[in-house]
Amino acid sequence: MTDSDLQQLLDKQSIVDRLCDYARGVDRIDRALIGSVFHAGAELDYGAMFTGTADEFTDFICVVHPSMEATSHHLSNISVTVDGDRAGSEAYVLARLRSRGHRGTLNDTVLSGRYVDQWARRDGQWRIDRRTYLHGMDTTQEAAPGYPTTGGRDTSDPSYAVLDLRPPGGA
Repeated sequence: MTDSDLQQLLDKQSIVDRLCDYARGVDRIDRALIGSVFHAGAELDYGAMFTGTADEFTDFICVVHPSMEATSHHLSNISVTVDGDRAGSEAYVLARLRSRGHRGTLNDTVLSGRYVDQWARRDGQWRIDRRTYLHGMDTTQEAAPGYPTTGGRDTSDPSYAVLDLRPPGGA
């Protein structure tokens, strides 16, 4: 393996990590984590759902998602191509959104689509410059949960304690 091959792998892994940060940030309604995935001024096009900047999208998520009882974004079939400080990626997304209906019923909406992203490395950091969400399909049905939802939809979630391995005091 050459140094160039190794750098390609490291770049691709960094992009996959940012994609996972995005899904985690949206599910935890973590403004800073969502924002860390995009360059300033990044443009997002989610079709009929949303079009605007990454900052506007983060505001949108932080208004819409708290009314939901739970969300779960899953990424798969991730393809990444790197060319120097530019990259492109496609990631399939399957999202489940749990909310209360008009009559108090518990509903699950399942969405599927693809994130098609243009990336740039600036100051050593890979971030998205432009995202296009290509919607595939969706369905909503009444939910019949078997177990209560656990964990937190913010930084109180136990995952923050185990993923932030810095010692107390922020060393």
